[in-house]
Amino acid sequence: MSYVKKLKCLLCGSEYNPDEVTYTCPKCGNDGILEVIYDYEEIKKHFSKESLQSNKDYSMWRYLPLLPVNDPSKIGPLKVGWTPLYEAKRIREDLDVPYLWIKDDGRNPTASLKDRASAIAIVKAQELGKKVVTCASTGNAASSLAGASASVGLKNYIFVPRTAPKAKIAQLLVFGATVLTVKGSYDEAFDLSIKATEKFGWYNRNTAFNPYMVEGKKTVALEIIEQMNFEVPDYVFVSVGDGCIISGVAKGYRDMLSLGFIDKMPKLVAVQAEGCKPIVDAVNGDGTVKFVKPDTIADSIAVGIPRNRVMAVRDVKESGGFGIAVSDEEILSAIKYLGSTQGIFAEPAGATGFAGMLKALKEGKISKNDKIVVIVTGNGLKDVESAQKAGGTPIEIEPRIEDVERVLKEK
Repeated sequence: MSYVKKLKCLLCGSEYNPDEVTYTCPKCGNDGILEVIYDYEEIKKHFSKESLQSNKDYSMWRYLPLLPVNDPSKIGPLKVGWTPLYEAKRIREDLDVPYLWIKDDGRNPTASLKDRASAIAIVKAQELGKKVVTCASTGNAASSLAGASASVGLKNYIFVPRTAPKAKIAQLLVFGATVLTVKGSYDEAFDLSIKATEKFGWYNRNTAFNPYMVEGKKTVALEIIEQMNFEVPDYVFVSVGDGCIISGVAKGYRDMLSLGFIDKMPKLVAVQAEGCKPIVDAVNGDGTVKFVKPDTIADSIAVGIPRNRVMAVRDVKESGGFGIAVSDEEILSAIKYLGSTQGIFAEPAGATGFAGMLKALKEGKISKNDKIVVIVTGNGLKDVESAQKAGGTPIEIEPRIEDVERVLKEK
């Protein structure tokens, strides 16, 4: 049984019982994003540090009392979560930063953090008796939903902009999704998927539109907290597109604070590409998000109309954090650095948070002695073309040992 108490609209403050509404606030329309409110006093009776310590389920479901699941039998078989949190010793030494951790969420079943939200989506779809699920995506949310759907036998229709990386579309097709490539932007694909949901009665996984997606994504923070033995870092760097992941991180820390597991919140840093930085500008400015036309290689965060903007801007500002934008060149450099120094393979959006951390360190926005966590949100195999740009080209030789010797001398 879920401990969700109510859903609250971020715009008008109206509150609803969980069974009253499926997606957004009826009074405010699709902009009326709903926040999930829990009964923490009741959760405390069933969930503690001791219960976690004895729990052998090393997946996101170890936090079941903090998740909006009414029927645990609907949980899919894929192992989502409990991805590694690396101490990043080589990078620590290289940058002279003694307290740096990197959470590699590219280790999830479909190679991105989005698996956490999709795991929740297929549970909620089944609880409602839905046989078909849908979403719009630049790739990762779609492939995670397609993989999760395949694991429980749900049909899925996916809307992606035709500019989505081929590797991500290939994943979708392998998972058996019906893929509709839209001749337009991600934002147009998003709106089209909502229209299809209304017309055909499918269950929609779209970020922000579906209030439960933040709840799935918050499990990345719950894991970081536990993996750090309930020590709270000074900063958490997160790449931002729609704003749902960074709000998930905030929610995870707030949950643990409400339960008394931690005693403070970290400062959240929203990192975006310079070619698409509406949330960064809002966070560093008056809080108003101005829509933009995306222009970046980081397709997963190329979102000109961030749907979770209100919650994301609020969460970063309330944490005392800030926003920072990085160039595509800095993102590619971060991909190479992460790979060659620490053995972590990140896609462009996955490396954006790390690129932001490097820039913040260089510009003195954070100190070398700060405790820093960086979340890598997706694996580099998601976008092989960008990986090739970052990694460079191989050295071609004849099948002769002399050529090997020549290369060694040149190196």
